[in-house]
This record gives sequence, structure tokens and C-alpha cells, in this order.
Amino acid sequence: MQLEMFMVLIIASVTAVVSFLLGWFVNTKIGRNNIAVAKEKAQRIIEEAEKEAKHIKREKLLEVKDEWLKKKQEFDNEVNTKRQKLQAYEKQLESREENLEKKYDLILQKEKTLKDLEKQLQLQKEEIEAKNQELEKLIAEQNLRLEKTAGLTSEEAKKMLMENMINQAKADASQMIKEIREQAKLEAKKEAQKIIVQAIQRTAVDHSVETTVSVVQIQNDEMKGRIIGREGRNIRAFEAATGVDVIVDDTPEAVILSAFDQFRREVARIALERLIADGRIHPARIEEVVAKVEQELEEEIQKVGENTVIQLGLHGVHPELIKHVGKMKYRSSYGQNLLQHSIEVAYLTGIMAAELGLDANLAKRAGLFHDIGKTIDRDAEGPHALLGYELTKKYNEHPIVVNAVGSHHEDIEMEHPIAALVQAADAISGARPGARREPLESYVKRLENLEALAKSFEGVAKTYAIQAGREIRVVVEPDKVDDALADRLSYEIAQKIQDEMEYPGQIKVTVIREVRKIAYAK
Repeated sequence: MQLEMFMVLIIASVTAVVSFLLGWFVNTKIGRNNIAVAKEKAQRIIEEAEKEAKHIKREKLLEVKDEWLKKKQEFDNEVNTKRQKLQAYEKQLESREENLEKKYDLILQKEKTLKDLEKQLQLQKEEIEAKNQELEKLIAEQNLRLEKTAGLTSEEAKKMLMENMINQAKADASQMIKEIREQAKLEAKKEAQKIIVQAIQRTAVDHSVETTVSVVQIQNDEMKGRIIGREGRNIRAFEAATGVDVIVDDTPEAVILSAFDQFRREVARIALERLIADGRIHPARIEEVVAKVEQELEEEIQKVGENTVIQLGLHGVHPELIKHVGKMKYRSSYGQNLLQHSIEVAYLTGIMAAELGLDANLAKRAGLFHDIGKTIDRDAEGPHALLGYELTKKYNEHPIVVNAVGSHHEDIEMEHPIAALVQAADAISGARPGARREPLESYVKRLENLEALAKSFEGVAKTYAIQAGREIRVVVEPDKVDDALADRLSYEIAQKIQDEMEYPGQIKVTVIREVRKIAYAK
């Protein structure tokens, strides 16, 4: 249709052109003369146009035919592709149907098998129930026979079995505790020994055992009479002013001053030496010299405290605490000079704290102040650790230092590792040979209490305190205490000693268990 319309348009256009030309020629003279020629040309043009139109029509028809063939080919290909997909889907559906049928048959077969198994299980369950009933009857009969044979009821037998199991569990637990403790001790002991040995090797402090008397040398025995004075007035005035007992006996060229307070004894010694050198000995002069010496020693105490703080490299210490540090020079603990002991504890604590990565300055402060409660007037009541705790807290010491001072004898709970280091350093300093001593009566009483405490445990036959109370040997009854319980017993005795007794250094607990078999040849 398009081609035909196209041809019609071409013909119409050609006809219009020819008509225009003919009209033009008609209206002109030349046209009138050449009408015949124009008609011929017009006829040729029309024929050529018709030929061209046919040619174009043929070409367009060929193009349309090619396009139709192409579209037809594409349509056929698409139809073939869809047909192939449908065929593939059909095959898949057929395969699935076959699989479903097979699965259905398999399920039916399994259901049948399950039903058979249920029947078998039911039969087995009935058989088991019957056997259980029969077994219960046999057990009851057997228990009755056992009760008759052993003369024990089932409850008694259970109790006996439970006791045996408990004893076995205790033995196993003791062995396990022993192994765990041994391993922990082995690991902790190595590190602790390393740190303590390094601290001790780097600290060397002289030890001096203080006594309760001082000896003042005089030139001749005539001076003894002047010291006593007429009817003893000089010696009475001297004792009243100093609080020291003056012993004038047959000892040649010597006067003995006796007092438990080292400060008062030192005041008396210096004052007496000055009176002897001056030669003027009478009550008024005695009071004057004693007052002057006391003032000088008070100033010396302040200087000693300042020098000690500077020696340890501590800063910002309250003046009152410095004064108390100076007082330590005239205090003792079990015969050990308190200032030297505190300085040594400060060094030891600082070294161990540095090894453990803690604050060495805080550790040294805590070590220096740990026994500062012993410098407080004796009118105050309470343990020296708590007195020191209140004193350091009053003058705004660091909380770690305050806690270490109060807890080094476990009067309060330790809150920082430095407190434990102070406790360890205190024990190390006090345990050194020659560092401390105690009166004979206290020493004997402590050993008796130590032996009695160890003997209070069940299974202990004998106890012996040896090594000046540094070790307690415990001999146990071998039929009551086995090896595992002996290990636990040593630990429990050590814990009880630690909780209930006061002692310098540490005490080693050795439990001895031995079996002796004796026979006589006759």
C-alpha cells in the first residue's frame, strides 16, 4: 500500500509539472509553436517516470520481502528456543515426578520398618521391666543375706561406706592441696628470694644491742661521795630531776645509771659527766644542768630527724613527724635501736618496691614510719601500729603510707602491695643475727607457748622448740597421721602460730612422722 501511494504521488507531481509547462508554452508564442515538441517530451518524461516508479516499486518490494523474511526467521528461532525450553521443563517435571514416586515408596518402606522397630522396642521394654523387677527381688534377698552375714543393716553399711569415701576424699584432697601448694611455693619462693636477697645485699646497717644501763667513769672514788651528797641529797635531787636510778657501789671509778627510757638515761649521763667536770654538785646546779641538757637533746632530736629524712631522700615530711623520727634514736625494740631498724626497713622496702615497679619513695616513707607509734608517750593506749596509723593520718601522710603503718602487724587490712613489703622488710630486719634480744622470762614463756600451741593438734605426740624459737619440731603418731595429713598439719600449725603469737622474724614448722619396729633376739 505504501508503494502504491508513493507511485501515485510521483505520477501526480509529474503531471502537475507537465501541465504547468504546457500552460506556460500555450501562453507564450514559443509554446504555441513548439506544442508538438513539448507533448513528445512530456510523453517521454511520463514514460520515464513510470519506468522509474516501477523500478522503485520493485526495489521496495524486495526490501519489504527481505525484512519479512528476516522477521519470520527471528520469530521461528524464538519459537524454537521456547519449544526447546518447554521440552527441557517437561523432562525435569518427569524426572521430579519419578523421584517423588521413589521417595514416597521409600517413606512407606521406612514407616513399615519403624512400626516393626516400635514393636520390637515395646517387647524389649517389657522384658527389661520384668528383669528389673526380678533383679530388685534378688538385690533385696542379697541385702538380707548380707545383713544377716555381716550383722549390719543397710543404713549402717551405707554409713560405713560413706565414711570410707570421705576419708579417701580427704586424703586425695590433702595430696592435691600439697601439690598445688608446693608448685605455688616453688614459683613464688624463687621470685621472692631473688628480690629479698638483692635488697639485703644492697643494705648494710650496723646492729647494736641496747642495754638498760649506762656507765659513767669517774676519776676517783672520792667523787662518789660528792655525787651522793650530804645525807644523800645530791643523788636524790639527781634521780628526781632525771627519773634515772643512780647506782653507786663498790665498782671502782664508775657510777651506773639505770633506766628503761634511753632518752632519760642519756640526759642523766651527759648531765652527770658535766657536773663531774664542773665540780659543783648541789641540787640547784643539778636541776640547771639537767634542764639545759634536756633542751640540747631536744634540739638534737630534731636534727637527727631532719638528717634521717635527708639521708633517705624524702621530702614534704611534717615537722612533727620529723621530731618523732628523731625520737626513735632513743627508743628500742627487743634491744634493737629503733631508728637504725626503721632506716633499714625503709631501705629494704624501697629496694623491693623498685624491683616490683612500685613507687620507691612511698615505700621508703612507709618503711621509715612503720614503728613511729613507739615514740608516742606511754600514756596512750593501743598497739603501736594503730597509734602510728593515727599519727601519720593526723599529719596528712599519703593513704598508702598510712595503711602500711597501720597494717604491718595486721591490725587492719592491707590495701596495697607496699604494706606487704613493709611487713616483710620489718621481719628481715628483726630476724638478722644479733639484731634483737628479749628478757629471759619472756623468751622462755614464748617457747613454752609455742610448744603448747603445736601440741594442741590431734595426733601430735611431742613438740620441741629449737633454734632459739626459730623452729618448732612436731613428732606425730604414725598410726593417726599419714604423710598427706602430716603436710596439712604443718600448714595448719604455721597458720595458728601466725594468727595467735607475736614473735620476731619467722618460725619454721617441721612435722616428723616415723615408724619404728623393734624386736629382740634372745
